[in-house]
Amino acid sequence: MKHSIRKLMLVSFTGLIFVMLISIFCINSWFLEQYYIANKQPALREVYDVLEEAVEEDVLTAEGTRNTLRGMMERGNIRFCVFERRNMDMALASASQDVEILSRQLLGYLLEYKISKGVDMQTGSEYIEMWGDLPNSYIFIIRSPLESIRESVVISNKFLAYIGVGIILVAILFVWYFSKKITDPILELAGISQRMANLDFDTKYTRGEQNEIGILGDSFNRMSEELERTISELKSANNELKRDIAQKEKMRTEFLGNVSHELKTPLALIQGYAEGLKEGISDDAQSREFYCDVIMDEAGKMNQMVKNLMTLNQLEFGDKDVQFERFNLTELVQGVIQSCDILIQQKEVQLQYLAGEKVYAWADEFKVEQVVRNYLSNALNHVDGERIIEVKIVEEEGLARVSVFNTGTPIPEGDVEHIWEKFYKVDKARTREYGGNGIGLSIVRAIMESFHQEYGVHNYDNGVEFYFTLDVK
Repeated sequence: MKHSIRKLMLVSFTGLIFVMLISIFCINSWFLEQYYIANKQPALREVYDVLEEAVEEDVLTAEGTRNTLRGMMERGNIRFCVFERRNMDMALASASQDVEILSRQLLGYLLEYKISKGVDMQTGSEYIEMWGDLPNSYIFIIRSPLESIRESVVISNKFLAYIGVGIILVAILFVWYFSKKITDPILELAGISQRMANLDFDTKYTRGEQNEIGILGDSFNRMSEELERTISELKSANNELKRDIAQKEKMRTEFLGNVSHELKTPLALIQGYAEGLKEGISDDAQSREFYCDVIMDEAGKMNQMVKNLMTLNQLEFGDKDVQFERFNLTELVQGVIQSCDILIQQKEVQLQYLAGEKVYAWADEFKVEQVVRNYLSNALNHVDGERIIEVKIVEEEGLARVSVFNTGTPIPEGDVEHIWEKFYKVDKARTREYGGNGIGLSIVRAIMESFHQEYGVHNYDNGVEFYFTLDVK
């Protein structure tokens, strides 16, 4: 990679070490001599102090003084000569073999106390020198060569060059190793992220370092698991959505087919009888009245079917929010029974209403009334045998159970699970006879599912019972 972290680290750290070594070379070359001179001056002054004290005490040529000066000379690489001002040809004390040279050079200086950098005119060598007066008309010159320090600088620079090359090589190895330790986990994480981008969540970060990269790796693993779980849920939801769409499409197709089928017969009857009236098939007033009754009856059935379809459509696809209210369930059921009293008498049905004290329930009162009315109408249309209908309200475990039982033929077991479907009819001829269209129980199912309550049917040997439950608390 062009901008690899490993390469950047190698270049950066190697460049830093190289710059540091160059800086040391420059400092060593430019400032070491000045630093040496600055540190040499106290040594020269120390020799001067010993000479001055020896002259004052007249022990300049004593053995003890010579030993002291000799030690100082050897330690500091210093040479000196002391002359009497009137006789410059002979040194009174000396720690140098170049007495004559020092004598001539001293004559060229102003005889005052001074430290400076000088050049030997004969040899061209540079020195740091100190010269001046001593008590008793003595003069002195002390010098220390600078060639040694310059040679030290050259040797030091060569040494630093060798060491520097070694340091750079070792540094490159260390930087490469540590950069590899850093970049390898990052490259592994990059590979994991690429596989995650391709929806491959099997690979996990397993190095387990106890550092920031390890924490990042753990985060990648958790993210991988969460993404895998989320994508799995999305796929499941998408699958379910596709099934729902297919089911809705199937329901829509079936709905249109059923509506077409249900409307076909009444429309054909209405059209046939209307054409008969128009063409004057019968001049008998009673026959014309019969034709009109058939037309009105079929139109009424169509109107009722359309109303039921609109109600069912509103329940299934309309506002899902249910407005719960507390109402008197006992009075509601009793009111529905009273409104069907004429039909009960016409059918010669013995209706039994079993309910205790007033029962209050929580639900949408209008929709509950629709359920009760559908159950009771269904019972009236299918009652047979002893012709008994039993409406019962039982309160148990915080629920009110409302049931409607009618004597007659039980529902075939193969039809029980289908009776809640739209337009499903167990006995089509009988349903047609009383004007049913197979929508009533579908309305019941939609209402009870919106309440999240139980509903169902039980077969008995002598009849059928439909029921539903509501909360009383």
